[in-house]
Amino acid sequence: MRHLIDTLLSLLIPSIILIHLFLAPYTKVEESFNVQATHDILTYGIPWSTKWELTGLWLREHYDHLTFTGSVPRTFVGPLALAGLSWPFLRSGAGYGGEIGGQLIVRTALGLYNAYCMIVFRNGVARAFGRTAANWFTVFLATQFHMMYYASRTLPNFFALGLTTLAMRNLLPHAGRSPAARSSRRRQKLALTLLSIAGIVFRSEIAILLASQTLYLYFRPYIRLPILSIIPAGLLGAFIGLTLTVPIDSFFWQRWPLWPELTGFIYNIVEKQSSNWGISPWHFYFTSALPRLLFNPFVYQICLPFALSIPILRCQALDILLPNLIFLAIYSFQPHKEWRFIIYVVPPILAVASAGASWIWTRRAKSFVYRVLSLALIASTLASFTASFGMLAVSRLNYPGAEALNRLHALAGSDTGIVRVHMDTLACMTGVTRFMERAPPVLGDAQGAFWVYDKTEEEEKLLDPLFWRGFDYALAERPERVIGSWHVLDTVEGYAGAAIMRPEDGSEQVNEDVRAVQKLWTESLWRKDRLGTARKWANEWSVGRLQSLMRKTCTKGWWVRMKTEPRIRILKRARMPESMPPEQEG
Repeated sequence: MRHLIDTLLSLLIPSIILIHLFLAPYTKVEESFNVQATHDILTYGIPWSTKWELTGLWLREHYDHLTFTGSVPRTFVGPLALAGLSWPFLRSGAGYGGEIGGQLIVRTALGLYNAYCMIVFRNGVARAFGRTAANWFTVFLATQFHMMYYASRTLPNFFALGLTTLAMRNLLPHAGRSPAARSSRRRQKLALTLLSIAGIVFRSEIAILLASQTLYLYFRPYIRLPILSIIPAGLLGAFIGLTLTVPIDSFFWQRWPLWPELTGFIYNIVEKQSSNWGISPWHFYFTSALPRLLFNPFVYQICLPFALSIPILRCQALDILLPNLIFLAIYSFQPHKEWRFIIYVVPPILAVASAGASWIWTRRAKSFVYRVLSLALIASTLASFTASFGMLAVSRLNYPGAEALNRLHALAGSDTGIVRVHMDTLACMTGVTRFMERAPPVLGDAQGAFWVYDKTEEEEKLLDPLFWRGFDYALAERPERVIGSWHVLDTVEGYAGAAIMRPEDGSEQVNEDVRAVQKLWTESLWRKDRLGTARKWANEWSVGRLQSLMRKTCTKGWWVRMKTEPRIRILKRARMPESMPPEQEG
């Protein structure tokens, strides 16, 4: 029975990652390089030519990255791995050829990979602190927002996260009283090798984490990893990482030799260009980013202090915490800061917090204080779970570009011939990817439309009336800048804050939604066709009805409503009368 409970709890991690993915399937601009690169590899394949110039021309014609290069080159190692994992499923017909289904499969592959690494780490927590601590680690992780929401997102940090999590698992101590028996040399060397690979291929800031872990292993008296073990581990990681990134990225970027993370390091650190994206105070990671990532206040206000205050846990807790806190302190000197730059420290810190939670939970029957703390632990975890899905509800509204393109495809579904659409910067930054583009019609299909998508950003072209004559549709944040005669087909709204709803606000709509859910449930009880029942639920259930049901049964009419505002207009070119000469148009 215990093993069944442990397994079911472990399955919370991939399950909630997938729930976040399927409720918010679109991507934003920070993820665009990796998702576009994965699409291009899957759709167009990899060119093979003995002539470097011909390969470059082919890549420029078919791939997205040489047109929209970004400030620094990014590695193709992650997209290549994702494409390899996704290809068998896409070839079976699930979303292949430019539909959102392909993007879902690609992100599912990344999300499940990160989930697997988190479960491996969870098993390490079980060996270090016991199964109760491991279960609390799982619950803490599954009920917070950032790790679950972003685990399937194609940011470079979340390609690196799996490797760093596996490395941290190999640095966890084993249960036992002898300090020398807590970690084996072999696992420590493997951890340093994995951190080296992650830093060289995906994110250069991991080099600081590698340095802090290495110095701690070397100088901690009872660990004292020899220098003759440290150097080979680092060299092996460097060799594997460079062997992966330099040939692959030199080929795709047509620059030899190219090491993208070294280029990024020079650009951001040596040339100090990262400050162009904002500067945060030194304490930002400690006072803002880390509490936000840990999410549950009980974790860092009660559980962590408990783990550090218990003599039997203190030494192990410090061995896990100190190298990660050293990494945060050193990296805090970098002016530009973002929470995703330190995501790698979340699993080890949660491991220590779970040891504190386990100590409290297993003693809940021994004293009144532990009983109260256990109840508070449950309450804070449930509150975190609720808040996490509240943030998911908000985040779903941040992709008006993707929603606009979906609506356009539906509105122009009967169009034939060549259909040209221009998508402005906001649309491309808020969800539009090449996975969402309509595939060309099958050869011989006279009724199909051939869609052409344009992402031109140059101001000079956008101010030219002749430029706009080449389009049938436009997705525009500011329709007044679209030159010519156009009319609005639809308006897509986006998130614009929150407002408190009182019981009397929208009460009739709430009652109508609840009645619809009750009717659906009653009908389902009498249906013998299980597949038909499932389809009916999928078609008629909605987030709005779920909110109405929660308002009616749990909050007595009170609710937090997400406000929206118009973000993108879907424009259609007004066709001029046949008698009107072209030069009189607009």
